Amino acid sequence: MAIAMVSSFSECYSQDHYRHNAHLWHMELLVKAGLFPELAEHAKTDVHARRRLDRFLYEEGRDSELRQRAQRGDRTALHFLVRLLRARGERTAAQQAVADIDPADTYAIELAHQPPADG
Repeated sequence: MAIAMVSSFSECYSQDHYRHNAHLWHMELLVKAGLFPELAEHAKTDVHARRRLDRFLYEEGRDSELRQRAQRGDRTALHFLVRLLRARGERTAAQQAVADIDPADTYAIELAHQPPADG
């Protein structure tokens, strides 16, 4: 019910910040309700849905799905994949993922080559 109400009011990149915030809330509600197929459908054309889906996959530790999305050109998915691998202590795997998927992504390279958080 809440999702339908928010969805009908929301508008991506609206000049009305209430409508834009409703759009962001709509994406969040889809995650909280476990409606990932709907979120993934929105993610095909909606940058906010794509980012929220990528963040969800990162939070759930779903590296294979992030890798698939990154291989299809989703740079945010690549960044989350690198962060996930680094959080697991897999620095070499993070660097290899960047080399395999997008060796020109300077931000991903920077993330993959950061020193370990503990030192």
